[in-house]
Amino acid sequence: MDWFPHLALEGRHATYLEFPRGTHGHPADLDVAVVVVDTSDWRTSLERIRITGGQGTINVNSWAPDARRFAYVSYPGVDA
Repeated sequence: MDWFPHLALEGRHATYLEFPRGTHGHPADLDVAVVVVDTSDWRTSLERIRITGGQGTINVNSWAPDARRFAYVSYPGVDA
C-alpha cells in the first residue's frame, strides 16, 4: 500500500511513499522509496529514493515553493 501523494504548489510534480508489497497500513522501520512523479504520468517515476522509513517519512507536504526541492525523513541507522 502506497501512502497518499503530496503535490507541489505548481501542480506538476508529486511525491509519495512506496511501501513493500503486502504492507498493511503505514508502519515504521521498513525499506521504502520516496517516489517523485510528474502528475501528467503517475506510472513513470522521475526519481525513486530508497531509504529506511515509513510512518513519519512524509507526513506533511514538504515541497519548496518553487517545486525544485522537497524534504523527507529517513530513519537513523542504515539507509536502504
